[in-house]
Amino acid sequence: MYRCSWCESSDLMRAYHDEEWGVPLHNDNKLFEFMVLDAFQAGLSWSTIINKRKNFEKAFDGFIPEIVAEFDEDRIQMLMLDSGIIRNQLKIRATVNNAKQFLRIQKEYGSFDKYIWQFTGGKTIYNHLPDESHFQAKSPESDAMSKALIKQGFKFVGSTICYAFMQAAGMVNDHVKKCHLYQES
Repeated sequence: MYRCSWCESSDLMRAYHDEEWGVPLHNDNKLFEFMVLDAFQAGLSWSTIINKRKNFEKAFDGFIPEIVAEFDEDRIQMLMLDSGIIRNQLKIRATVNNAKQFLRIQKEYGSFDKYIWQFTGGKTIYNHLPDESHFQAKSPESDAMSKALIKQGFKFVGSTICYAFMQAAGMVNDHVKKCHLYQES
């Protein structure tokens, strides 16, 4: 069985590829989880994040935005001591800030899902990549998402991070044609 080559480094990566990557996601709490994980990925490999995913889930109270939005300075400093996660103060503070913005958007739009999927017209974009050499790091849609999220007050949401988020949330399906999970549309 052929998989996209980027996932072949570990069982965790293969499971993520086979079960989550490119699968349309409409659950707000899972969308928040990927927003957190993709922000922490900035400058790092996805395998680093996947290997620490359970630790992130514990550190950020199951990725429940209502709880994360209430993290105070003591909690932030406690996270800075947690060797199970990426101890980057800017990313930790951004996560707390982003939880607050996430909740505001939920309230305004009825769900974060309704807001975020507007950037792909509510549908998954299938890029029909012939092979791994055609992978891209961003797109016009991720550029638009990044600009909008920054305007909404989010942090660590550059276009490359947004594109990775779009792949994680199934807004973009970049499985290559040889991959067993490739779909025409």
